[in-house]
Amino acid sequence: QNLLSSRLLSKNIKIGVDKIIILPVVLYGCETWSLTLREDHRLRVFENRVLRRIFGPKRNEVTGGWRKLHNEEIHNLYSSPSIIRTIKSRRMGARMGETRNAYRILVGKPKGKRPQGRRRRRWVDNIKINLREIGWDGMDWIDQAQYRDQWRAPVNTVMNLRVP
Repeated sequence: QNLLSSRLLSKNIKIGVDKIIILPVVLYGCETWSLTLREDHRLRVFENRVLRRIFGPKRNEVTGGWRKLHNEEIHNLYSSPSIIRTIKSRRMGARMGETRNAYRILVGKPKGKRPQGRRRRRWVDNIKINLREIGWDGMDWIDQAQYRDQWRAPVNTVMNLRVP
């Protein structure tokens, strides 16, 4: 906390600390989450809080007082993709061979009855939503992901989408 709000360090160093230390800790394990709206909101709040600490308050020209930066101002100052986009791109970047157990679980059909009610959103559903956002909804993404060079195009497109 004190490191990010310190006046002794430049903004570039603080952003480096954010990218090298804070973001990897927050993102560890998040790639496989099916983000609910609540989790999405909490991650955005956390990201905005960290960026407000880094960039500090802004001086109001009219009153001469200090005020917090608005979300839009923060995102204009910080050019990197948001945490949510980073999670989505990492999630899409995962690829696996057909012989791996993770692949068998991904494409397999579980036996037995499922609980009553609406089905929870799965990791696969999130990938399909991301591909639909960029207009790649008709493709067989599991086969496409096996070829790293071809798969990078949709992953980079999702990464560069602007999140409000």
